[in-house]
Amino acid sequence: MDTLALTMKVRQKARELGFYACGFSRAQQLDAEARRLEQWLNEGRHGTMGWMERNFDKRIDPTKLVPGSKSVVSVIASYRYEENELADRKADHPKIAKYARGRDYHKTFKGMLKKLFNFTKEINGGINGRFFVDSAPVMDKAWVERSGLGWMGKNGNMLNKELGSWFLIGEMIVDIPFVYDTPVSDHCGSCTRCLDACPTNAIYEPYKIDAEKCISYLTIELKDRIPDELKKDLGEWAFGCDICQDVCPWNRKAAYSSIEDFKPRPQIISPPDQKSWSNIDQDLFDDLFEGSAVRRATHKWFTRNAEIAEKNIRVKD
Repeated sequence: MDTLALTMKVRQKARELGFYACGFSRAQQLDAEARRLEQWLNEGRHGTMGWMERNFDKRIDPTKLVPGSKSVVSVIASYRYEENELADRKADHPKIAKYARGRDYHKTFKGMLKKLFNFTKEINGGINGRFFVDSAPVMDKAWVERSGLGWMGKNGNMLNKELGSWFLIGEMIVDIPFVYDTPVSDHCGSCTRCLDACPTNAIYEPYKIDAEKCISYLTIELKDRIPDELKKDLGEWAFGCDICQDVCPWNRKAAYSSIEDFKPRPQIISPPDQKSWSNIDQDLFDDLFEGSAVRRATHKWFTRNAEIAEKNIRVKD
């Protein structure tokens, strides 16, 4: 099969499997991204995320992560639902970032990517490679950009004209060529709403994030005491944060998702006992968040976050 036909068939199959879009880029070293990442790490902006320092060579070069690779196939899918927006109008219980209100996307995407990988292997007569969903040192945002699926927003999230930033990312790194896409231009213009809205000033410059001040980092990655001076700025967030996305003009017109797995669970957006998450025991935590990305925070740190969020809500009321 010629390269163009293969590219078209894989793109079509990705859509059939439920991905919103699929893009192709050449597997090669990310020189500009490597320089920015190295500077960010040297400045200590990654906080306690020591894993970001490891495997630097593989992170910036997919051919070292997957020897013999020629292409990175990126896929994206929306997680925007009207139910989330209706729930967010209430601030009477701790909130969870929208991407984590349904089934853990890592599991769903991995199953979808496995089918896409096997399809590609079958129609091509064999391939070697791997597929990833935030599961290896892969700079997935860089590959989304290079494959023409979006541009980097000033808040560090990728933006797509149709999906805004409400989308998730996965990729295949394989040893066969495709017809490669070209990057799209930046459409943020002079807008600074995300910078202006961040309560902790984590977006210290356009496109630059200080993780140690980011609410998502504080409520998910930080396995320690949250600094007192930042607690009130957490607002009602108990896991992750959507503030910089909620104010983005591109997100107001974004398409809604059709993937059932990502739909928010009623017990998460409207918990029966709305102000008790700081007191739930391990068993109830496991029941509430079974199969959810929230489990990454663990019971100990989630209840820590919920206690701060509940206090902020009481003060606000």
